Amino acid sequence: MNDMTLSVVMPVYNEKKFVLGIINKVLGLDMVKELVVVDDCSTDGTRELLKNAGFDGRVKIFYHDRNMGKGAALRTGFGKVTKDIVVIQDADLEYDPNEFREMIKPIAEGAADVVYGSRLAGGKPQRVYMFWHRVGNDLLSFLTNLLYNSTLSDMETCYKMFKKSVIDDIRIRSNDFSVEPELTAKILKNKALRVYEVPISYYGRTYAEGKKISWKHGFGALWALLKFRFMD
Repeated sequence: MNDMTLSVVMPVYNEKKFVLGIINKVLGLDMVKELVVVDDCSTDGTRELLKNAGFDGRVKIFYHDRNMGKGAALRTGFGKVTKDIVVIQDADLEYDPNEFREMIKPIAEGAADVVYGSRLAGGKPQRVYMFWHRVGNDLLSFLTNLLYNSTLSDMETCYKMFKKSVIDDIRIRSNDFSVEPELTAKILKNKALRVYEVPISYYGRTYAEGKKISWKHGFGALWALLKFRFMD
């Protein structure tokens, strides 16, 4: 299992300030054998940066002709990966790719099929801010555990890592941020999958610094948890 290879899928939308920095951090890891970047029709110059960057052969970049959302970008990216293990990476600096080293261990050791990186499990650096954002995350994780008989501490985390065979079997329907609860719902409904969590650091940014997800997206997440619990 130690020779398993890692693909990173990075949805990008209007991240001109951060995208090159986070791509370089990801590529700085020898364990990353493939980075699939999906630009979701950025309008702030991000697309031009990507086209002119001259990345190495591990990087594949795809461009959407119109903005469709994170779920649509992940659907495109998941369809292009080729390595054994797949992980999601946002195109900013809130999450540290160095955490992949700990996340991959349960899969590489044969204990897990899916690993979530939890910002809320404790033991790693966390930015202390946005009380109501934390309340919303806790509520959505609680409802996830109630509906799916699980014990996740951070359902909304970006850092979700899977065996490629797991993501190959999931058909993503959500185009927007509701992809997070959709993925979680479909993973937890498959009782054959072994799901683990590991603590990760989190360097969250404010809305003034470019954060995109807001409390309004919580309603979509709640609906997705209910919909995918009782429907496809």
